Amino acid sequence: MLRGWGSTPIKKVIDMNKNLLAKIGEQKHRFSKGQRLIAGFISEHYDKAAFMTASKLGSTVGVSESTVVRFATELGYEGYPQMQKAMQEMIRDKLTSVQRIEVTQSRLSDGNVLEGVLNKDIEKIRKTLEETSKKDFENAVDAISHAKTIYIFAVRSSAALASFLGYYYSLIFENVKVISNYGETEIYEKLFRISADDVIIGISFPRYSNAAIQAMTFAKRRGTRVIAITDSMSSPLAAVSDHILIAKSDMAAVVDSLVAPLSMINALIVATVLKMEKEVKATFGTLENIWQEYDVYQNNRKDETD
Repeated sequence: MLRGWGSTPIKKVIDMNKNLLAKIGEQKHRFSKGQRLIAGFISEHYDKAAFMTASKLGSTVGVSESTVVRFATELGYEGYPQMQKAMQEMIRDKLTSVQRIEVTQSRLSDGNVLEGVLNKDIEKIRKTLEETSKKDFENAVDAISHAKTIYIFAVRSSAALASFLGYYYSLIFENVKVISNYGETEIYEKLFRISADDVIIGISFPRYSNAAIQAMTFAKRRGTRVIAITDSMSSPLAAVSDHILIAKSDMAAVVDSLVAPLSMINALIVATVLKMEKEVKATFGTLENIWQEYDVYQNNRKDETD
């Protein structure tokens, strides 16, 4: 039953999958020879086609770039970018680790890994800024600042983000619970006291964690305000969230890119501090005295000598 809680948003991705392949199936009798080559490649290798440019897809199957563009419009898309996005949605949480390595290799074929990876991260931050709702961001900050208890849920590679957010929020708030590891029943043992007075922040990116979907659904049923930090509105976390903070990740990299999600979390922390400036100043004033008394940080002043 628990696994079924996430079935509705997952079905949305499956429906999108059917739409593209169904269009190809319905119109294949009208395709030219070149278009049939494109259709065949997409049908069998859409995991690779999804990250190819129109030019690259054309050269791979032996047709011109313009033929690929016309193929996209024949299927009813405004252009190749829209069809490419549809292919990417089809595989958002389905690429295996081996496939991710293969796609990364093809995308960085010029060998300049450092420049390629950093430029892609810059692009993801730019897209994050464009796609995140400022209203959702402000409402999320308001919900967090008024919550009785703040729960932060993230597992696997996203656990590092939960740890970072939890560290700073634990300095600001009295009741912060980070859940980043779990067993079969531990999730619910850690969440069974959650209520409508609380907030849960769920963090997950492709490949989406079933545990995160289940935990947020459990909290939602308890009347808890649910905040998602995820990569798109089609994420299964979005369907159960009150506030959705879009942070672009890279579903087809060897490792999960957490640069944009970390920037989003930085913004969340800063906005919370500014909203609660008076209380936070008092808290950090006390902390500074403790840190100094117990010599927590390196003292940069040179020792006085005769």
